Amino acid sequence: MDNIKQQIDALREELNKHNYDYYVLSTPTISDFDFDEKLKELSDLENQYPQYFDANSPTQRVGSDINKSFRQVRHKYPMLSLANTYTESDVADFYNRVQKGLNSDFEIVCELKYDGTSISLTYIDGELTQAITRGDGVEGDDVTDNVRTVRSIPLKLRGSDYPAEFEIRGEILMPWAVFDKLNEERAEQEEMLFANPRNAGSGTLKQQDPKIVAARKLDSYLYYMLGDNLPTDGHYENLMKAREWGFKISDAMKKCHTLDEIFEYINYWDIERKNLPVATDGIVLKVNSLTQQKNLGYTSKFPRWAIAYKFQAEKAITTLESVTYQVGRTGAVTPVANLKPVKLSGTIVKRASLYNEDYINQLDLHINDQVYVEKGGEIIPKITGVDTAKRGIFDTKVEFTKICPECGTPLVKDEGEAIYYCPNDLACPTQLKGRIEHFCTRKAMNISCGPETVEHLYNARLINNVADLYTLQWQDVSRLERWAEKSAKNLIDSIQSSVSVPYPRVLFALGIRYVGETVAKKLAMAFPSINALIAASLDELIQVDEIGGKIAQSIVKHFGEEKNIELINRLKEYGVQLELSKDIIDQRTDKLQGLIIVISGTFEKHSRDEYKAMIEQNGGKNSGSISSKTNYILAGDNMGPAKLEKAEKLGIAIINEDEFLEMIK
Repeated sequence: MDNIKQQIDALREELNKHNYDYYVLSTPTISDFDFDEKLKELSDLENQYPQYFDANSPTQRVGSDINKSFRQVRHKYPMLSLANTYTESDVADFYNRVQKGLNSDFEIVCELKYDGTSISLTYIDGELTQAITRGDGVEGDDVTDNVRTVRSIPLKLRGSDYPAEFEIRGEILMPWAVFDKLNEERAEQEEMLFANPRNAGSGTLKQQDPKIVAARKLDSYLYYMLGDNLPTDGHYENLMKAREWGFKISDAMKKCHTLDEIFEYINYWDIERKNLPVATDGIVLKVNSLTQQKNLGYTSKFPRWAIAYKFQAEKAITTLESVTYQVGRTGAVTPVANLKPVKLSGTIVKRASLYNEDYINQLDLHINDQVYVEKGGEIIPKITGVDTAKRGIFDTKVEFTKICPECGTPLVKDEGEAIYYCPNDLACPTQLKGRIEHFCTRKAMNISCGPETVEHLYNARLINNVADLYTLQWQDVSRLERWAEKSAKNLIDSIQSSVSVPYPRVLFALGIRYVGETVAKKLAMAFPSINALIAASLDELIQVDEIGGKIAQSIVKHFGEEKNIELINRLKEYGVQLELSKDIIDQRTDKLQGLIIVISGTFEKHSRDEYKAMIEQNGGKNSGSISSKTNYILAGDNMGPAKLEKAEKLGIAIINEDEFLEMIK
């Protein structure tokens, strides 16, 4: 029996090597026929001796035909997106910010930005154990079985000097050649064609049948490693080690030491990318040192140590046929251009954003104009110009609507604002439904109630606001057309489960204008209950980190309306969480109450963002600039000389990491 196990192991090792040679190195050393014969031999042995099954065997790359849904998994490290930029001056600004933030030598790694589906792979003891999509950045779908079919992703690593456990991230994508062939086959079957390789690749990765995934020959490029025991402090050097372990790492990566080198890289690949076998849409710039990355930290949305430079979008010219208007959940009215269909960056474009009245007037738009269309970041179509030489003398100028297209109410515009709003928030159907849809979204209350369901329940007069959801009875829902008893009960169960959603997410779910996820978390920490938030004055709100006058005024206005207070009271009755949990409150202290602290320099024990969180958790306030109101400066290495001079001039106490940690001990 040991001989059989040795034979199986030897075949697996040999086939893994051939996979690596073919899909990563692009230098096959065996014919397809011989490879298939060996794979069949291994498959027969595994079927005959099931006790030697291995999920990472080369035979598993063909996928099984088991149909199953995807499990949601929380990321160990959040998968944040990158700030986008489109000009060389923005790249220079990023470079200068990094230089100022570090105040020491640094390297920038330039990489191609692949246009695919982000994936996070976990390896334990050299074997692939889990593959998670980006999802919302906090949690994603477990697509491990599908990813095992991607031949360029190693199931078992080469060598032995890899960490016991680590995570590596990258992009899974569909090569142009595979995309074109797939669309040819779909055209022959009179099936709808895929718009572009990104959509085709993303849709493939979410297939319930791994055999379909395997047949579509997806590819991968890996570009970032995370873990506690990485080989080096260098991002570039770690990826070079990853290449030795069998990962497909782009040959286009380059370490740059000056802005000129970065611009040379950008200019070269802006042209050369068109010859690549896969889609790219820009360049990613990253600080190479992981220690320096940690010290630079993150904003609420993006890492400060990386940025994406997007290539200039492809343009097309077409006819503006009409302008229609959409009403959002907050009543904001957005104009939309309806265009004669035109192909742009691999997709057919029929509509484009016009943003607001000022944008329309700036373009001097007329119906039937020949307009230039491009995709902002090659994602959202927009009109960027007009060929006025081709305008007809009888073409009608576009005038922004002055009444709500949904309810006919005259629109209003706040002073200094560019957006028109429908003030009829009590009766405008689109606003009412939009607020309910937002309340139910996954990032908010996570209720299984999408736009179609909201529309159905609203039209049946079962709901008119978010509180009405908690009065629904499954018997009433099941009487509606196309509703079965089971689906009605599932909806009610989902609604009842939402009462355990924590207060910060409830605050976001309420849909207060300008209060997004990050702002909602800040407000919840500053005002631990909805009653405290309702009672907060404008000045008290502005004192909260990142809450400006615009947001504060919106909050005061929202809770100044009786109907919103009534809604809150109803949600309280139904058990919705409208205050912080006891565990979170118990962790809070007032050790830094009333203190304003400025953070400057680089640190060893914690990142800047971690220190900011500690300050807030202990009742203090972060500030980005020094003033006479500053109480302390938490200073690390390489504190800026200008800040040091100003602190000494104002007599502000400067403390180090150990002193700060002792203060909150």
